[in-house]
Amino acid sequence: MKKAALLLLTSLSLLTGVLAQNIQNNPGSNHGNKFEQLGTILPTSNEYRTASGAPGPKYWQQRVDYDIKCELDEVNNKLTGSETITYYNNSPDVLTYLWLQMDENQHSTVNNANYQSSNSMPRQATDNMLNNLEERRSDNGYGFNITKMVDMTGKPLKSILNKTMLRVELPTALKPGQKFVFKIDWNYKLANRGDFMRFGGARGGYESFDDGNNAYTITQWYPRLCKYSDDQGWQNHQFTGRGEFALSFGNFKVQMTVPADHIVGSTGECLNYAQTMTPTQKARWAKAQTAKEPVEIVTLEEAKAASAKKSTAKKTWIYKADDVRDFAWTSSRRFVWDAMPVTVENKKVMCMSFYGEEAYPIYNRLSTKAVAHTIKTYSDFSIPYPYPTAQSVEGNQGMEYPMICFNPGRAQKDGSYTESSRNAAIFVIIHEVGHNFFPMIVNSDERQWSWMDEGLNSYLQYLAQELWDNTFPSTEGAPWTITNYMKLPKDQLEPIMTNSENIINFGANAYDKPATALNILRETILGRELFDYAFREYARRWAFKSPTPADFFRTIEDASGEDLDWFWRGWFYGTDPVDISLDSVKYAKPDVNAVPAFRDTTVMRKLPKPMVNEFDDLSKRRNREDKNIVFETDRDTTLRDFYWRYDRGLEPYDSTSYPVQVASGVEELDEAGKKKYADKHFYELSFSNKGGLVMPIIIEWTYKDGSKEVERIPAQVWRANEKKVVKTFMKDREVASIKLDPYRETADIDESNNSWNEIPQPSKFQLFKQRNVKQPDGINPMQKAAEKKGF
Repeated sequence: MKKAALLLLTSLSLLTGVLAQNIQNNPGSNHGNKFEQLGTILPTSNEYRTASGAPGPKYWQQRVDYDIKCELDEVNNKLTGSETITYYNNSPDVLTYLWLQMDENQHSTVNNANYQSSNSMPRQATDNMLNNLEERRSDNGYGFNITKMVDMTGKPLKSILNKTMLRVELPTALKPGQKFVFKIDWNYKLANRGDFMRFGGARGGYESFDDGNNAYTITQWYPRLCKYSDDQGWQNHQFTGRGEFALSFGNFKVQMTVPADHIVGSTGECLNYAQTMTPTQKARWAKAQTAKEPVEIVTLEEAKAASAKKSTAKKTWIYKADDVRDFAWTSSRRFVWDAMPVTVENKKVMCMSFYGEEAYPIYNRLSTKAVAHTIKTYSDFSIPYPYPTAQSVEGNQGMEYPMICFNPGRAQKDGSYTESSRNAAIFVIIHEVGHNFFPMIVNSDERQWSWMDEGLNSYLQYLAQELWDNTFPSTEGAPWTITNYMKLPKDQLEPIMTNSENIINFGANAYDKPATALNILRETILGRELFDYAFREYARRWAFKSPTPADFFRTIEDASGEDLDWFWRGWFYGTDPVDISLDSVKYAKPDVNAVPAFRDTTVMRKLPKPMVNEFDDLSKRRNREDKNIVFETDRDTTLRDFYWRYDRGLEPYDSTSYPVQVASGVEELDEAGKKKYADKHFYELSFSNKGGLVMPIIIEWTYKDGSKEVERIPAQVWRANEKKVVKTFMKDREVASIKLDPYRETADIDESNNSWNEIPQPSKFQLFKQRNVKQPDGINPMQKAAEKKGF
């Protein structure tokens, strides 16, 4: 056995007892249970979703196919449509009705979700503010108008509208494995998105420009099926405009009839470019298939010319998209259109942008390249992008749909633009294109858990921005950027695990904090290799499926081999901030010439009193009374040794004292030990967890020679005492200063208590050499005498 050095601290007793002493001095300090398992907080695993976080052997999900024909009335800003819906019941349940989402009713003053918030009377008001109150009292004419809903025999279907949800009664029960096909005709008045800004905005509708033309963003525009799943049945959260969508995958064929001079960008691939493109556009499209730089399919001059002439003719564009959960499109004669390919695992993805004159200076230079960069980067960190196109539309907003998204990025009228406008365009394009992965492929329930798509996407966005430009001013993901939110009063905070509609600081809670948490997992807790593998595994397992938070938590743990319940509990289920304080520093040098005060000696000891229970408890009494119980020492009398007899008074107590040899455990250091430890420096650091959220302790030592060293203590150091930790360190060089979290990687909200710049003068502790001491044979000569007598 290797000999060890025993350090005797004059002020703190044995170093080996520091932890035990710390626990003893702080009893009950672990009452917060920060390291306890999530246990029943997570749903019980089953055959649909396993305890490892993977889909189970009987996982299922519904499928919905849509065949839609629609026409855009530009004069009246009206959309009319007819759709055939095929609903596949892949569940084990018998369904007697279907629920449809009528999200366009969000714009209606009659059929909106009616989730109201408090509003006090202002000291000053504008006419628009008063118009808001007046308009909400009457029907504004917006929302779906259903003109026909029939089954495939033409028989009308019974239905009932509940605000933004429509229940359709099935003629006969829909059994597992069956499908139901029905048709809906509808129309609605498109919302002017500028008018609806005072109502919280309109994601779909149109924007009017000074040249008399409109740009249409046709989103959540058709009656579509609510999601029915194993974890919640029918999705029944109304659409308020904040919590987004919970949808099933399916195949779409959509025919859009629009003014003949409009350019249409859409989810999926166009089936009839041969009919919708001019010969010049077709030649440019062919060139774009192999281009290294974006090729303009429609130029700015062509877009200006079309805007000046408004065609009254019509043209129909036909698009098809498979394995998507939604469908959106855009239409305008004002659009410049450019495209270039990017290759993902030997598969070509056409990256495209659509934008007007006001966005040309920024978008022509950056947009399509940002799309391509996002597709490549996200594919590296999650799963290979599976769709044939990815498109960015300048729509003066940020919103995402499969293969198409709407983003800001306009220049000044003179063509110049600010750096903030440029960065905002890059920021939002990466973010919205990134949503193709989360939730368009990894299909989480946005209506319930915004963080599962916004937070995960913001994390990957942070990585993509860093790989776009290492100096990009990122505001989501870097731990130091979340501290202002985390230091807010508790009544202004909610856990990340909060329903979308109930969050006060929506951006910080659903985007920034989860993105920061995942970045900390990657950089500080697990390391890049472990976390990147686990995150890819989550994306691989749940691509084209619908995960829950528990599936994410369990998969990351399963694939990383790390128990992270403490992390999920603190970051996702709690509101405590990080604030680790360096409370004190003690400095000591070893006295290598110390002489032990205790030497080998002989002491006199007596035979101890019998070791018997001080109280005869109820179980012992009943065991003696039970005639069916036979005690082992009654069954086998060879077990009745000297102590058995002594404890029962069968051997008399001997009060004689007997000499016993006691050896010292230490001795003076030899020359090798003195040389080894003479120049060592010892530092005792005391930390307190003032914020409540347990995190690793990261220490930067600055030595007097100017060099630095970073030392990392895992978060589990807090498991025995969540409030205070004391750690002692041995260093080869003298320390000049100490700083916690030097890279600001833990989101510590108070950096004023992270530094110690004045190291105290060293105290002395005695250092000895550990002896290997053979313990004496025993201290009971009476037992030896009894054994010789044959007892």
